[in-house]
Amino acid sequence: MKIIIAPDSFKGSLSAIEAANAINKGIKNAFKEAETVLLPVGDGGEGTMETLVATTGGTIRTLTVTGPLGNQVEAVYGILGDDQTCVIEMASASGLHLVPEGKLSPLKATTYGTGQLIKQALDEGFTSFIIGLGGSATNDGGAGMLQALGLQILDETENEVGHGGGELNKIKRIAFHTFDKRIKDCSFIIASDVQNPMVGLDGAAHIFGPQKGATASDVELLDRNLTNWANEIEKATGIKLHDRPGAGAAGGIGGAFQAFFPVEVKRGIDVVIEYIKLDDELQNADLVITGEGSVDHQTVFGKTPMGVAQAANQRNVPTILIAGSVGKGIEALYDFGVVSVNSIINSPMTLKEAIENAEELLESSAEQVIRSYFYQSVKEKGRSLT
Repeated sequence: MKIIIAPDSFKGSLSAIEAANAINKGIKNAFKEAETVLLPVGDGGEGTMETLVATTGGTIRTLTVTGPLGNQVEAVYGILGDDQTCVIEMASASGLHLVPEGKLSPLKATTYGTGQLIKQALDEGFTSFIIGLGGSATNDGGAGMLQALGLQILDETENEVGHGGGELNKIKRIAFHTFDKRIKDCSFIIASDVQNPMVGLDGAAHIFGPQKGATASDVELLDRNLTNWANEIEKATGIKLHDRPGAGAAGGIGGAFQAFFPVEVKRGIDVVIEYIKLDDELQNADLVITGEGSVDHQTVFGKTPMGVAQAANQRNVPTILIAGSVGKGIEALYDFGVVSVNSIINSPMTLKEAIENAEELLESSAEQVIRSYFYQSVKEKGRSLT
């Protein structure tokens, strides 16, 4: 029996790698002879870089960069096992987790540090990039990132505009002569599930601004400023980002990538599935176990378990899903090869208790799932579970 273990992280408690190890222990408790393949996954958000590096046998490097509020922070980036591909999560340099509680400032927050990570990788000779968008504290349309890479973003006095979405209204001209020329010879895969445009009621400011600390008046200001930024980009490049799908991702940095980089935008889970070679392992698998912290009606819209289940279903391999909590609307998952959805909660407990004991609970749940699923087939072969 070959079982593929491909969970996402259980946010707040277990990384994808830790979750995969816990599930593996549970499987072995029930069925020692099972062949297990651990392929922890992610959907392009935080944790994806670590997962890809671990799965491919790569390395993680550290760099001091400018954080979202202008202070120096330690950020990391990954080199995959092929020693050719650099993986950057923008959240590592420009993420919400880098902003102290009560200090969110979308008018000032910058993506400059993300640009510094890219520049460092270029200096090291890398030409193939995977960029994960998500978890950003910024709404600067990617202007800071571009400035770190040499793009001149100028005001009416021909001086560089300052950092943050609050400065974008001052932009009067974009100059390319110092923009890093190595970028045009690189390939960038952007891992993002966001389809929002740069501006408007569905744009970066209105949809994502409030979660980054924007007040109602901030949102209106940011939207106007992003409109000016999009206008200037269109003048300079001929590319209209105002209503382009995905341009509003991560505070508008998605648009910056689309306008100034040679990019291919892909669903985050699809990027991960490709690089961990999930399809190759599925060819002779008997079962897939995936999961994440919370599963509900939103899971079917491209989240990690859904992506894994879709890939398995194409190979006619059934999928079992294990989650920290199970909400309403999971029935849609059954149309994509999911045979059951299971919660790790096995008795009344608080959220704090569930988080603190997540590893043990996940191991126990995986063991019970395997005992139920394989009981009949093992019995027919005259054998028994452990």
